[in-house]
Amino acid sequence: MHENYQDIIEKWREKRIQTREDYIQSLSSYSIVFAYNSGVIENPEVTYHNTREIFENGKVVNFTGDLRTLYEIENQKKCYEFILDKISDKAPISRELILQIHKKLTQGTYDENRWNKGERPGTFKVHDYCVADGQGALPDEVPGEIDELCEELVDIPDKGDNIFKAAAYIHCKFENIHPFADGNGRVGRTLMNYFLMTHNYPPLIVYNATKDKYYAALGHYDKTGDVSKFVDYMKDSMEQTWEIKPTQENKLENLIDRSGETDQQRDIRLDRMDLNLER
Repeated sequence: MHENYQDIIEKWREKRIQTREDYIQSLSSYSIVFAYNSGVIENPEVTYHNTREIFENGKVVNFTGDLRTLYEIENQKKCYEFILDKISDKAPISRELILQIHKKLTQGTYDENRWNKGERPGTFKVHDYCVADGQGALPDEVPGEIDELCEELVDIPDKGDNIFKAAAYIHCKFENIHPFADGNGRVGRTLMNYFLMTHNYPPLIVYNATKDKYYAALGHYDKTGDVSKFVDYMKDSMEQTWEIKPTQENKLENLIDRSGETDQQRDIRLDRMDLNLER
């Protein structure tokens, strides 16, 4: 049965999540899916198989693609581990936190062109970059815009749709400011879920399969300043995220003895399984 987002929030709160260990347990089946979808929505070379390999084993065997893709996946894991402590401490969103998250997500991924222009992971952009519909603050405006955004997030009362509206506003406004030379989308999605979790709401996945609706909702904000469409998108995504628990306890795969399987056989098997997950 399709659960209402309100029921999902209630069940999340019943877990009484407090510590880093609590979050690890509650997110154990989802962290890889979060990372995969946040990566592939911008880089089609990111695969669920490689994301899982890095999260579970710290490496990918026989990888032949662009090394930047591996760095992006590894960075997703590092950022996930970093924010767990911050969420547990209920650390507020600040300029410093945003810069730290950006550095975690983009370390080693800036191309030569950006690097030669003086752009660096963990620092605001030093050049102006044209984005859709002419959005994006000028470089000298970015620090003030980010500080203003962070100040707006203080003491949001948990009434009605306030938390959804604030989380939507964070992401929409952040993308509108476009403070970095690269990685704005990954940081924005992370901040949205960070705000939700620090206010005792479950995080959500921006599925690659729904990216057209996702970008349309962001575009609607850019044109109108209205977050309602993005709030609706968030609620739908939350329901989709938590509708089916991806538990592995009753999977036949976990009961099969595959000792003696070669790396090549394993990769073929996992890639076949991934076709069912990359949706």
